[in-house]
Amino acid sequence: MKGILGKKIGMTQLYTDRGVLVPVTLIEAGPCIILEVKEPEKHGCSAIKLGFEDRKEKRTNKPDLGNFKKINSAPKRFIKEVRVDSAEGYKKGQEVKADIFQEGDFVDISGISKGKGFQGGMKRWNWTAGKGGHGSMHHRRVGSIGASSFPSRVHKGKTMPGHMGAEKVTVQHLTILKVDKDRNLIVVKGTVPGCNNSYLAVKSAKKKVAKTKNV
Repeated sequence: MKGILGKKIGMTQLYTDRGVLVPVTLIEAGPCIILEVKEPEKHGCSAIKLGFEDRKEKRTNKPDLGNFKKINSAPKRFIKEVRVDSAEGYKKGQEVKADIFQEGDFVDISGISKGKGFQGGMKRWNWTAGKGGHGSMHHRRVGSIGASSFPSRVHKGKTMPGHMGAEKVTVQHLTILKVDKDRNLIVVKGTVPGCNNSYLAVKSAKKKVAKTKNV
């Protein structure tokens, strides 16, 4: 397991070696700095805490600012813990760059999805529409949501209109097509959560997936 923090730059298209045009996402992956190293004997797990992108000192509280100064680092804007197989070889203040990945690797990418505000049930839960006649009065509305006498309540988990998006989403098994080590860029096949300039966590794919030919 390995991981890095980054930022979504945007989407574009890329021709593969076979001449197939595929949609890709550009991710600025790192450089990140290791803020803390966790070991199983002390913390119960193997993990590293990463920081990405500098922020102003005046926007950082004094306890955190003191921790950053201990490792001679500027305050970081995006901080997240990443699990690793072994914490050996990692140390505070060490930089993690995009070159930890290579072409053909499978990754899981997590981010905050785009917020869509308050939405009705048809868009939020893919409800079927009501009758289309002029007198139906029930084209996109909520129908019956519970019984009257028993159980006299609405069951938990009932799909209803409400706030949509702006939640953590993880897309699994994305293929890395290219890695630009000089500019810390990763080119991933397909789409990732969030809008442009949103923060992402890129980790090695957890599930075992047989490598297939890139299309």
